[in-house]
This record gives sequence, C-alpha cells and structure tokens, in this order.
Amino acid sequence: MLSLIASLHVLGIKTKERLLSGEKGATAVEYGIMVALIAVVIIVAVTLLGKNLTSMFNSVANQVPASNP
Repeated sequence: MLSLIASLHVLGIKTKERLLSGEKGATAVEYGIMVALIAVVIIVAVTLLGKNLTSMFNSVANQVPASNP
C-alpha cells in the first residue's frame, strides 16, 4: 500500500513539473505530426485496397441469393 501511495505521489510530481514546464507546444506539435501520419497511412490503404474491396464485395453480393417477399 505504501508503494502505491509513493508511486502516485511521484506521478503527481512529474505531472506537475510537466504542466509547469514550457513543453506544451512541443507535445501539441508531436501529436499533430502523429495524427497527420496516421491520416496518410489510412488514405494510402484505402486508395490501394479500395478497388480490390469493391470487386470482392460485388462478388459476394452476386453469390448471395435474392430474397423473395
């Protein structure tokens, strides 16, 4: 129990130091770069796989029997 309290205390101190330091802008820039890279990866994946997925879904759709109401 004492080690948990000590760990939480150290975490609080480190959080306080980080908030009071001038690194807020740097972390925001890092997160922005990370989000941009993830977006680029998603766009490239959708572009490369888009046509293959369309043909695959059309093939599956053609194999599913039509329902009769």
